[in-house]
Amino acid sequence: MAAPNIVNVATINGESQGFELDTTLTTSLMLISTGKLVKINRISVANIDGTSAADVTVQVTKATRTSAATGASISGATFKIASTVSVPADAVLVLSDTPIYLEEGDTLKGGASANSDLTLFVSYDVLDD
Repeated sequence: MAAPNIVNVATINGESQGFELDTTLTTSLMLISTGKLVKINRISVANIDGTSAADVTVQVTKATRTSAATGASISGATFKIASTVSVPADAVLVLSDTPIYLEEGDTLKGGASANSDLTLFVSYDVLDD
């Protein structure tokens, strides 16, 4: 199924979600449901460890589909939003504050160099036709 036409959506719901990251990057934080389009507005990460820096990696795995814009086949490729970016102790880092669209079947994943040191916060809109 194609992504919803963003001019003709039935509903747009603003949501946000937080995640405690561990060292398993393969863990799916968000898997986009059928018929939904998610517009990520902001991704930030906080280091809650008071003494040590920790690295964060965030990536998107695209579902297999044909691009409406280019006609190119997309075959489950993975793209990094951030790759082993150091977050200082007791600091917050904005990883993205420009829109990222996730289509149905796409997956947002994240991981850290240390268990329970980093929390990821994602603010987004869910568009549904």
